[in-house]
Amino acid sequence: MSKSSDKSHEPSCSQCGSKGSSCEHSHDKHPEHFEKALARSTLNRIQHKFLVMSGKGGVGKSSVAVALAMTLARQGYRVGLMDVDLHGPNVLRMLGLNKPLDPTTTHLFFTVEGLENLKVVSVEAFMPDRESAVIWRGPLKHQAIQQFISDVDWGELDYLIIDAPPGTGDEPLSVIQTIPEAEAIIVTTPQEISLADVRKSIDFCRKTNMAIVGLVENMSRLICPGCGKEIQLFSSGGGQRLAAAAHVPLLGSLPFDPHLVELADMGRITQLQPEESPFLKAFGELVKGITAKSSQ
Repeated sequence: MSKSSDKSHEPSCSQCGSKGSSCEHSHDKHPEHFEKALARSTLNRIQHKFLVMSGKGGVGKSSVAVALAMTLARQGYRVGLMDVDLHGPNVLRMLGLNKPLDPTTTHLFFTVEGLENLKVVSVEAFMPDRESAVIWRGPLKHQAIQQFISDVDWGELDYLIIDAPPGTGDEPLSVIQTIPEAEAIIVTTPQEISLADVRKSIDFCRKTNMAIVGLVENMSRLICPGCGKEIQLFSSGGGQRLAAAAHVPLLGSLPFDPHLVELADMGRITQLQPEESPFLKAFGELVKGITAKSSQ
Protein backbone atom coordinates (compact mmCIF):
# COMPACT_ATOMS: atom_id res chain seq x y z
CA MET A 1 0.00 0.00 0.00
CA SER A 2 1.13 3.55 -0.63
CA LYS A 3 0.75 6.49 1.67
CA SER A 4 -2.42 8.54 1.54
CA SER A 5 -1.92 11.99 0.06
CA ASP A 6 -3.58 13.56 3.11
CA LYS A 7 -0.76 14.54 5.52
CA SER A 8 -2.99 16.10 8.17
CA HIS A 9 -2.49 13.11 10.45
CA GLU A 10 1.28 12.76 9.92
CA PRO A 11 3.51 13.32 12.97
CA SER A 12 5.76 16.36 13.18
CA CYS A 13 9.53 16.06 12.89
CA SER A 14 11.19 16.45 16.28
CA GLN A 15 13.91 18.60 14.66
CA CYS A 16 11.96 21.14 12.59
CA GLY A 17 8.27 20.57 13.30
CA SER A 18 7.39 19.92 9.66
CA LYS A 19 4.89 17.27 8.61
CA GLY A 20 6.10 13.97 7.15
CA SER A 21 7.78 14.09 3.76
CA SER A 22 7.80 17.91 3.69
CA CYS A 23 10.49 17.79 6.36
CA GLU A 24 14.02 18.64 5.15
CA HIS A 25 15.56 16.13 7.55
CA SER A 26 15.94 12.54 6.33
CA HIS A 27 13.69 9.93 7.88
CA ASP A 28 15.20 7.23 5.69
CA LYS A 29 17.84 6.43 8.28
CA HIS A 30 15.21 5.16 10.70
CA PRO A 31 12.01 4.56 8.66
CA GLU A 32 10.60 2.18 11.25
CA HIS A 33 10.66 4.94 13.88
CA PHE A 34 8.75 7.31 11.61
CA GLU A 35 6.22 4.57 10.73
CA LYS A 36 5.60 3.94 14.44
CA ALA A 37 5.20 7.66 15.09
CA LEU A 38 2.73 7.92 12.22
CA ALA A 39 0.75 4.97 13.60
CA ARG A 40 0.69 6.55 17.06
CA SER A 41 -0.52 9.85 15.59
CA THR A 42 -3.38 7.98 13.90
CA LEU A 43 -4.29 5.97 16.99
CA ASN A 44 -4.47 9.11 19.13
CA ARG A 45 -7.52 10.10 17.04
CA ILE A 46 -9.37 6.85 17.78
CA GLN A 47 -11.10 6.60 21.14
CA HIS A 48 -11.73 2.86 21.58
CA LYS A 49 -10.01 -0.12 19.94
CA PHE A 50 -11.50 -3.62 20.20
CA LEU A 51 -9.81 -6.79 18.99
CA VAL A 52 -12.40 -9.48 18.20
CA MET A 53 -10.70 -12.84 18.61
CA SER A 54 -11.50 -16.52 19.14
CA GLY A 55 -9.70 -19.63 20.24
CA LYS A 56 -10.76 -21.60 17.16
CA GLY A 57 -12.40 -21.11 13.78
CA GLY A 58 -16.04 -21.66 12.95
CA VAL A 59 -17.51 -19.81 15.92
CA GLY A 60 -18.82 -16.82 13.94
CA LYS A 61 -16.09 -14.39 14.98
CA SER A 62 -16.24 -12.35 11.76
CA SER A 63 -20.04 -12.20 11.99
CA VAL A 64 -19.68 -10.76 15.49
CA ALA A 65 -17.05 -8.23 14.34
CA VAL A 66 -19.15 -7.08 11.38
CA ALA A 67 -22.35 -6.93 13.45
CA LEU A 68 -20.57 -4.93 16.15
CA ALA A 69 -19.23 -2.39 13.64
CA MET A 70 -22.56 -2.21 11.80
CA THR A 71 -24.61 -1.76 15.00
CA LEU A 72 -22.32 0.97 16.35
CA ALA A 73 -22.44 2.79 13.00
CA ARG A 74 -26.24 2.59 12.93
CA GLN A 75 -26.23 4.25 16.35
CA GLY A 76 -24.32 7.19 14.91
CA TYR A 77 -20.81 6.40 16.07
CA ARG A 78 -17.81 6.89 13.78
CA VAL A 79 -16.49 3.36 13.26
CA GLY A 80 -13.56 1.67 11.58
CA LEU A 81 -13.53 -2.05 10.76
CA MET A 82 -10.08 -3.52 10.13
CA ASP A 83 -9.81 -7.12 8.90
CA VAL A 84 -6.44 -8.58 9.95
CA ASP A 85 -7.47 -12.17 9.24
CA LEU A 86 -4.89 -12.06 6.47
CA HIS A 87 -5.19 -15.67 5.32
CA GLY A 88 -8.97 -15.88 5.46
CA PRO A 89 -10.47 -12.41 5.09
CA ASN A 90 -14.28 -12.42 4.98
CA VAL A 91 -15.35 -8.95 6.04
CA LEU A 92 -15.53 -7.37 2.56
CA ARG A 93 -17.57 -10.24 1.15
CA MET A 94 -20.08 -10.08 4.01
CA LEU A 95 -20.56 -6.37 3.36
CA GLY A 96 -20.80 -6.75 -0.43
CA LEU A 97 -17.62 -4.72 -1.07
CA ASN A 98 -16.39 -6.46 -4.19
CA LYS A 99 -14.37 -3.89 -6.14
CA PRO A 100 -10.59 -3.62 -5.61
CA LEU A 101 -9.17 -0.40 -4.19
CA ASP A 102 -6.71 1.67 -6.20
CA PRO A 103 -4.14 2.76 -3.58
CA THR A 104 -3.01 5.69 -5.77
CA THR A 105 -6.42 7.37 -5.96
CA THR A 106 -8.25 6.53 -2.74
CA HIS A 107 -7.90 6.93 1.00
CA LEU A 108 -7.34 3.14 1.25
CA PHE A 109 -10.69 2.31 2.81
CA PHE A 110 -14.21 1.37 1.76
CA THR A 111 -17.41 3.00 2.92
CA VAL A 112 -20.65 1.04 3.12
CA GLU A 113 -23.75 2.28 1.30
CA GLY A 114 -26.12 3.71 3.88
CA LEU A 115 -23.42 3.65 6.57
CA GLU A 116 -21.00 6.35 5.44
CA ASN A 117 -19.67 6.66 9.02
CA LEU A 118 -18.26 3.12 8.73
CA LYS A 119 -14.79 2.76 7.16
CA VAL A 120 -13.58 -0.72 6.20
CA VAL A 121 -10.15 -2.03 5.23
CA SER A 122 -8.90 -5.53 4.40
CA VAL A 123 -5.91 -7.04 2.63
CA GLU A 124 -8.43 -8.50 0.16
CA ALA A 125 -9.08 -4.99 -1.17
CA PHE A 126 -5.58 -4.88 -2.65
CA MET A 127 -5.64 -8.31 -4.30
CA PRO A 128 -6.52 -8.38 -8.04
CA ASP A 129 -7.62 -12.01 -7.62
CA ARG A 130 -9.48 -12.52 -4.35
CA GLU A 131 -9.16 -16.28 -4.66
CA SER A 132 -5.35 -16.09 -4.40
CA ALA A 133 -3.75 -17.32 -1.19
CA VAL A 134 -1.83 -14.88 1.00
CA ILE A 135 1.45 -16.69 1.75
CA TRP A 136 3.17 -14.49 4.33
CA ARG A 137 5.28 -15.08 7.40
CA GLY A 138 5.34 -13.01 10.58
CA PRO A 139 7.35 -9.93 9.48
CA LEU A 140 5.15 -9.31 6.43
CA LYS A 141 2.01 -9.72 8.53
CA HIS A 142 3.30 -7.24 11.09
CA GLN A 143 4.18 -4.74 8.36
CA ALA A 144 0.72 -5.05 6.78
CA ILE A 145 -1.05 -4.50 10.10
CA GLN A 146 1.11 -1.48 10.88
CA GLN A 147 0.34 -0.06 7.43
CA PHE A 148 -3.38 -0.61 8.02
CA ILE A 149 -2.97 1.91 10.83
CA SER A 150 -0.38 4.35 9.48
CA ASP A 151 -1.37 4.48 5.79
CA VAL A 152 -5.16 4.49 6.03
CA ASP A 153 -6.89 7.83 6.50
CA TRP A 154 -9.06 6.74 9.43
CA GLY A 155 -9.64 10.28 10.68
CA GLU A 156 -11.49 10.73 13.98
CA LEU A 157 -13.14 7.50 15.14
CA ASP A 158 -15.18 6.55 18.18
CA TYR A 159 -14.49 2.83 17.70
CA LEU A 160 -12.02 0.71 15.75
CA ILE A 161 -13.11 -2.94 15.47
CA ILE A 162 -10.33 -5.36 14.52
CA ASP A 163 -11.25 -8.81 13.22
CA ALA A 164 -8.37 -11.19 14.01
CA PRO A 165 -7.86 -14.77 12.79
CA PRO A 166 -8.54 -17.64 15.20
CA GLY A 167 -5.88 -18.52 17.73
CA THR A 168 -3.01 -16.66 19.34
CA GLY A 169 -0.52 -16.30 16.48
CA ASP A 170 1.22 -13.49 14.64
CA GLU A 171 -1.78 -11.28 13.86
CA PRO A 172 -3.17 -10.71 17.38
CA LEU A 173 0.38 -10.35 18.68
CA SER A 174 1.11 -7.70 16.03
CA VAL A 175 -2.08 -5.87 16.99
CA ILE A 176 -0.96 -5.79 20.62
CA GLN A 177 2.46 -4.46 19.62
CA THR A 178 1.01 -1.85 17.23
CA ILE A 179 -2.08 -0.93 19.28
CA PRO A 180 -1.12 -1.57 22.93
CA GLU A 181 -4.35 -0.03 24.24
CA ALA A 182 -6.57 -2.47 22.28
CA GLU A 183 -9.02 -4.52 24.34
CA ALA A 184 -10.20 -8.05 23.55
CA ILE A 185 -13.71 -9.29 22.83
CA ILE A 186 -13.51 -13.09 22.75
CA VAL A 187 -16.06 -15.13 20.80
CA THR A 188 -16.96 -18.73 21.61
CA THR A 189 -19.72 -21.27 21.14
CA PRO A 190 -21.13 -23.18 24.12
CA GLN A 191 -19.56 -26.60 23.54
CA GLU A 192 -16.49 -27.67 25.51
CA ILE A 193 -14.18 -28.07 22.50
CA SER A 194 -14.60 -24.35 21.77
CA LEU A 195 -14.39 -23.31 25.40
CA ALA A 196 -11.07 -25.15 25.83
CA ASP A 197 -9.52 -22.99 23.09
CA VAL A 198 -11.06 -19.84 24.53
CA ARG A 199 -9.22 -20.51 27.79
CA LYS A 200 -6.01 -20.24 25.76
CA SER A 201 -7.18 -16.90 24.32
CA ILE A 202 -7.87 -15.62 27.83
CA ASP A 203 -4.42 -16.80 28.93
CA PHE A 204 -2.89 -15.07 25.88
CA CYS A 205 -4.54 -11.78 26.83
CA ARG A 206 -3.33 -12.00 30.41
CA LYS A 207 0.23 -12.91 29.46
CA THR A 208 0.38 -9.98 27.02
CA ASN A 209 -1.40 -7.58 29.40
CA MET A 210 -4.32 -7.07 27.03
CA ALA A 211 -7.50 -6.01 28.79
CA ILE A 212 -10.55 -8.23 28.16
CA VAL A 213 -13.85 -6.46 27.56
CA GLY A 214 -15.72 -9.74 27.84
CA LEU A 215 -16.86 -12.99 26.32
CA VAL A 216 -19.52 -13.41 23.62
CA GLU A 217 -21.31 -16.76 23.40
CA ASN A 218 -22.39 -17.21 19.79
CA MET A 219 -24.78 -19.86 18.40
CA SER A 220 -26.15 -20.39 21.89
CA ARG A 221 -29.52 -21.54 20.53
CA LEU A 222 -31.72 -21.66 17.46
CA ILE A 223 -35.11 -19.99 17.55
CA CYS A 224 -37.53 -22.01 15.44
CA PRO A 225 -38.98 -19.71 12.75
CA GLY A 226 -42.25 -21.66 12.83
CA CYS A 227 -43.16 -21.97 16.50
CA GLY A 228 -40.66 -19.65 18.19
CA LYS A 229 -39.37 -22.42 20.42
CA GLU A 230 -35.71 -22.29 21.44
CA ILE A 231 -33.61 -25.26 20.33
CA GLN A 232 -30.24 -25.90 21.98
CA LEU A 233 -27.66 -26.55 19.26
CA PHE A 234 -24.94 -27.36 21.77
CA SER A 235 -24.80 -27.89 25.52
CA SER A 236 -26.21 -24.81 27.21
CA GLY A 237 -24.57 -22.42 29.65
CA GLY A 238 -20.98 -23.07 28.64
CA GLY A 239 -20.13 -19.43 28.05
CA GLN A 240 -21.63 -18.36 31.36
CA ARG A 241 -19.73 -21.02 33.29
CA LEU A 242 -16.43 -20.14 31.59
CA ALA A 243 -16.93 -16.41 32.15
CA ALA A 244 -17.58 -17.01 35.85
CA ALA A 245 -14.59 -19.35 36.22
CA ALA A 246 -12.23 -17.00 34.35
CA HIS A 247 -13.61 -13.88 36.08
CA VAL A 248 -14.44 -12.10 32.83
CA PRO A 249 -17.80 -10.56 31.93
CA LEU A 250 -20.23 -12.45 29.71
CA LEU A 251 -21.31 -9.73 27.28
CA GLY A 252 -24.17 -11.73 25.82
CA SER A 253 -25.44 -14.96 24.28
CA LEU A 254 -26.40 -14.77 20.60
CA PRO A 255 -28.77 -17.15 18.79
CA PHE A 256 -27.93 -18.81 15.50
CA ASP A 257 -29.73 -16.97 12.69
CA PRO A 258 -29.91 -18.80 9.32
CA HIS A 259 -31.25 -15.69 7.57
CA LEU A 260 -28.24 -13.64 8.68
CA VAL A 261 -25.89 -16.36 7.41
CA GLU A 262 -27.68 -16.36 4.05
CA LEU A 263 -27.46 -12.58 3.63
CA ALA A 264 -23.81 -12.52 4.73
CA ASP A 265 -23.01 -15.11 2.05
CA MET A 266 -24.71 -12.85 -0.49
CA GLY A 267 -22.90 -9.71 0.72
CA ARG A 268 -26.15 -8.15 1.88
CA ILE A 269 -25.83 -8.29 5.65
CA THR A 270 -26.45 -4.53 6.01
CA GLN A 271 -29.96 -5.01 4.62
CA LEU A 272 -30.96 -6.97 7.72
CA GLN A 273 -32.71 -5.02 10.47
CA PRO A 274 -32.84 -5.97 14.18
CA GLU A 275 -36.59 -6.57 14.11
CA GLU A 276 -36.03 -9.20 11.39
CA SER A 277 -33.15 -11.01 13.08
CA PRO A 278 -32.96 -12.72 16.49
CA PHE A 279 -29.18 -12.37 16.25
CA LEU A 280 -29.19 -8.60 15.68
CA LYS A 281 -31.93 -8.09 18.24
CA ALA A 282 -29.84 -9.83 20.90
CA PHE A 283 -26.77 -8.01 19.60
CA GLY A 284 -28.37 -4.66 20.33
CA GLU A 285 -28.46 -5.52 24.03
CA LEU A 286 -24.85 -6.69 23.88
CA VAL A 287 -23.73 -3.40 22.32
CA LYS A 288 -25.50 -1.43 25.06
CA GLY A 289 -23.22 -3.10 27.58
CA ILE A 290 -20.11 -2.41 25.51
CA THR A 291 -20.89 1.28 24.97
CA ALA A 292 -21.80 1.70 28.64
CA LYS A 293 -18.39 0.32 29.64
CA SER A 294 -16.67 2.51 27.07
CA SER A 295 -18.24 5.66 28.46
CA GLN A 296 -17.08 4.98 32.02
